[in-house]
Amino acid sequence: MAGLTGGDPSLLRRINSAVVLHALRGAESASLTEITRSTGLSRPTVEGVVDGLMAAALVVEVPAEDGTARRQGRPARRFRFRAEAGHLLGLEIGSHRVAAVVSDLDGRVVGAGQKSVDATASADERLDRLRAAIADVLRRTGVSRDSLRAVGAGSPGIVEADGTVRLGTALPGWTGLQLGDRLRRSFACPVLVENDANAAAVAEHWKGSARDCDDVVFVLAGLSPGAGSLIGGRLHRGFGGAAGEIGALHLLGREVTPETLLSTTDEPLHPLDEQAVTEVFAHARQGDDRAAAAVERYIQRLVHDVAALVLALDPELVVIGGWAAGLDGVLEPLRRELARYCLRSPRVTLSLLGEAAVATGALRLALDHVEEELFAVEGTVTARR
Repeated sequence: MAGLTGGDPSLLRRINSAVVLHALRGAESASLTEITRSTGLSRPTVEGVVDGLMAAALVVEVPAEDGTARRQGRPARRFRFRAEAGHLLGLEIGSHRVAAVVSDLDGRVVGAGQKSVDATASADERLDRLRAAIADVLRRTGVSRDSLRAVGAGSPGIVEADGTVRLGTALPGWTGLQLGDRLRRSFACPVLVENDANAAAVAEHWKGSARDCDDVVFVLAGLSPGAGSLIGGRLHRGFGGAAGEIGALHLLGREVTPETLLSTTDEPLHPLDEQAVTEVFAHARQGDDRAAAAVERYIQRLVHDVAALVLALDPELVVIGGWAAGLDGVLEPLRRELARYCLRSPRVTLSLLGEAAVATGALRLALDHVEEELFAVEGTVTARR
């Protein structure tokens, strides 16, 4: 593309459209003169591009304010990007709930909703609940499915590029599920499926605790903790999409599983029984010695698992999310342990987004896809005047 010539008119139009859209999106409104100045394009080119974008309903002329014409003569025409020209959908699929969030093309949320689901529900039942949650939030916001430009979904498990769950032990019937294909049947737009911890990491970088950092580890802490990592501001999925699966570290010579560590009896907790976990934490806060010892064992395992990932990636920041974010005293042991191993310890903090992190990150992935289509211009290509 570096050798682009005048013989590539359709590509040139797309490049110029992206440049103009980017300029308009960054301003509340702009005149043709202002767009020409900010883009470096010629005025005739800008006029032609703006006309085409108006025909595509992505740009609209802004009415002149009352009295402007009388005071100043005929005012310059002004235009704005129509963020309402399309919508995005972010989805979370979890053990006990499914959630959906809808935004405009600027990422401004216009509606959200969730529905509970039984931890033992089959894949079909869980997806039915998700479809119900989607239908409900679209109905309440007045957003039609035809308006959706992209859908993002966050799911537990190791997720391949096409949205197939290669391994998903947290949800019944999830391993091998062609989740991307199943979701695409409901939409006429692109559907992107990502691991839930990865989606949450993206969300914290966008709107949460990691907004000022590009090298981040996000820990989605549950009975089987997972992590998502950003390196240089870009999501690191790994060769097979399994980067950050710290919940499997007990297999490396540590056969004791998290559900055994948190047990206050001789029997391990059921991996999906969050109610039992909640009771252990509650009893620990009430002074129960066995429960307090169980929580301490869990925190120490979490600390060691996170330390292993931090040693490998050397992030600036570690964000703790999931239900472990509500544990009293989870941060200090982690900080102490990291200080023992790291030449320069990362900052450690709690998630700001809480249970909204996964759906928010899925929404951001959908927004990234649309931005790449509408606004991205490769650095090797120069817009032609």
